[in-house]
Amino acid sequence: MDNKQKAPGVGRRTLLAAPAAAALVAGPAAALLAGGEAASAHEGGAAGGFDWQSPRFALAVLPDTQYLFDEDSSDPAPLEATFRYLKQERAEANIAFMTHLGDVTEHGSEHEIGLADQAFRLIDGKVPYSVLAGNHDIRGGDDQRGDSAYLRAFGPQRFAGTPTFGGASPDGYNSYHWLRAGGREWLVLALDWRISDRGITWAQGVIDAHPKLPVIVTTHDLVWAEDSGEAHLSDNGQRLWDRLIRKNDQVFLTLNGHYWPPGRTVLKNDAGHDVHAHITNYQDRYYGGAGMIRLYHFDMVRNVIDVETFSPWFLARDPAKRTPLEAETIELTGPIDRFSVDIDFDARFQGFAPVPPTAPRPPAAVVSRTTVAYWRFDSSGLSGTGGAGAPVPAGAIARDLTGNGNDLTLQRLHTSAPEVVTWSAEHHPGQPAHASLRFDGGKGPDRGAILRAGANAPINNMKFLTGYTIEVFVKLPDPFEGDHAWMGIFNWEGRNGDAGKTTGWSPLEPTCSLNISPERFLQFVVYPEKQDADPTSWSHALPTGRWMHLAVVNNASATTVYVDGSKIARNPTQPSTGICTMGRPFVVGANSFDLGYGQGFYGWIGDIRISSKALRPEQFLTPHGK
Repeated sequence: MDNKQKAPGVGRRTLLAAPAAAALVAGPAAALLAGGEAASAHEGGAAGGFDWQSPRFALAVLPDTQYLFDEDSSDPAPLEATFRYLKQERAEANIAFMTHLGDVTEHGSEHEIGLADQAFRLIDGKVPYSVLAGNHDIRGGDDQRGDSAYLRAFGPQRFAGTPTFGGASPDGYNSYHWLRAGGREWLVLALDWRISDRGITWAQGVIDAHPKLPVIVTTHDLVWAEDSGEAHLSDNGQRLWDRLIRKNDQVFLTLNGHYWPPGRTVLKNDAGHDVHAHITNYQDRYYGGAGMIRLYHFDMVRNVIDVETFSPWFLARDPAKRTPLEAETIELTGPIDRFSVDIDFDARFQGFAPVPPTAPRPPAAVVSRTTVAYWRFDSSGLSGTGGAGAPVPAGAIARDLTGNGNDLTLQRLHTSAPEVVTWSAEHHPGQPAHASLRFDGGKGPDRGAILRAGANAPINNMKFLTGYTIEVFVKLPDPFEGDHAWMGIFNWEGRNGDAGKTTGWSPLEPTCSLNISPERFLQFVVYPEKQDADPTSWSHALPTGRWMHLAVVNNASATTVYVDGSKIARNPTQPSTGICTMGRPFVVGANSFDLGYGQGFYGWIGDIRISSKALRPEQFLTPHGK
């Protein structure tokens, strides 16, 4: 009789007794458990084109397959199709690892285990994975039960040559796997469905030996769910939570099968941090779940895990030949089966694996022979700096750290108060200098300040006929309050009409400027030196409350604008050679019109660099061009 039912009652989730705790014993491939973290991490396997350094990767989760391995009713085909999919799509989906959640088979017999053994051989050496015992795979008892057909097929000896395999408990029923993905290292604990006190001691030892690694706990029985998808700890799950999970802040995600329907919940550990507990099981669905898998797509850039659930077996079939039940089981798209989990990974892992702050880079590290001007607002680049929030005095000098003589002088517009521009320690995480200027500009004669090049600065006359790159770090306030339409980040003064340009919106606007529209779209408009034209680039709506790296790149023929290393959509292809500078000053902090200023910038401005060539994104001021 199957002991798994939909939404089981408390009496059906009774806790099996466990023996007294035993001393920690290291697994066969885990001599490192005696103390300290190992010197090097496993690579996660090179098969299948997996890229461990990519910030986006997937964890494949395979729940109960027991109805596919049920004596003479067995049909391995769905699982074999799933394994072929994982092999074929490993590179495309960047699949780091697969974890099975237990109940591989229905009765745990030699025949069923043998069939499952053959199916799993399809991914041996192709996709690293873990397997754990569910209640249908063994004859009862906890992980001290001794020998079994399951252990002979899926014990430590199966994984001994796998790069991700870290070791197993002495009984062989619990294992850990150490992988690299998303540019960092992770630990997966695969725990028996009834882990003993000895097993818990072993698991704690594994965590203690890897104190800086985020941990994913996989086991067969941890939470169960209501029809709504709201999940709750089972009796066994409560024990595992109290004895292991809640006191180890490294555990941020748990995955289990056993019960249906699927669901999830968020628990608070002893450190007050979230632990996401998910149940995945589809054996009650058509064809015993048809080898249904979940892909947990980790995105370390967006700080999110996107989850999808589907059957590769049905996906591979001719759509015209799918039966109704096959068609409705191809992919599950309800909120329980397709969802996203927001996790700020750096913040969540801060307590055990803090991200070391990047050190400031000296000017010499970012100035080259093609750098014509570089300004920064720490003590190396700005005179008269005070503490955070201190007004920058009028007349303060932002030195051109290339030595080319393009120093900028601060002046407040009209009757603006000193607080209209202040010094700030805020900065983009990839910015060379750990400082910026906070501009509190707005419309009207008393809301702005500018940094203006001297009358004889070389930058005022440079034409950039062989190309240019202008980079600047910017952050817009959140909330973004007031009317700041068409505020400027920088510009070269000068009326384009005076240069004989006839194509623009107004002959009174400057010959080059970077501005922000009322919708917070970035606008770069330039009047080229060689053409009578005003090619203009437009971005998407810029975010507030977040630092951005902006780059304008011209290759002597056309201009491309980047935001955080990503090319924006609306970059004109019309010819654009050089900048029609007219000997008028280069200015930061506002946009001129008819040689005057009526509105200052609102937000933060960090390092600014101008180069006399078109740089590639990987050459930008930000590490890796992002």
